[in-house]
Amino acid sequence: MRIIGGNLRGLKLAEVGAGDPAAHLRPTTDRVREAIFNLLINGTHGNPIPNARVLDLFAGTGALGLEALSRGASRVAFVDDGAASRALLRANIDKCRAGAVTDCWRRDATRLGDNSCAGYGLVFLDPPYGKGLGERALQSALAGGWIAPGAMVVWEEAAAPPPVAGLEQIDQRQYGDTVVTLLRPA
Repeated sequence: MRIIGGNLRGLKLAEVGAGDPAAHLRPTTDRVREAIFNLLINGTHGNPIPNARVLDLFAGTGALGLEALSRGASRVAFVDDGAASRALLRANIDKCRAGAVTDCWRRDATRLGDNSCAGYGLVFLDPPYGKGLGERALQSALAGGWIAPGAMVVWEEAAAPPPVAGLEQIDQRQYGDTVVTLLRPA
């Protein structure tokens, strides 16, 4: 895995190996990540990345949030409760020298609680596929004020996800076995 674009372009991230099936660690491939960022940057909905505060739920290795930092986001908050994920995430934050502009929280993304600061303008969501965790995480994020009005939500899943009350779908694309859905608050 590597950073695809921006000022950290080409930076190799920590090796995942075979991943961690028990922890459902399945990093977004470089190809899908590149497609997501092309969709965000070149889409008709406006580029949400410059100066964005980013929330990366089920962060895993942190590749999505770090890619956003490389492309101009101002700050990223990573949320993951897996031990293997957090170790890789910390290693990748160090490789990117991004400690000063990141927060790393060991937390269940489906039970975020109340947000004590402004909502996030760009939210990445890459839950373990097919477990209904994405819907629960988004409901929690909406209820707790984590998603700013007008924010862009990028949700990766194995199949088209069900609608989530309070969010409207603005785009959806399939890349191999991954469906990427873009949502905005209704």
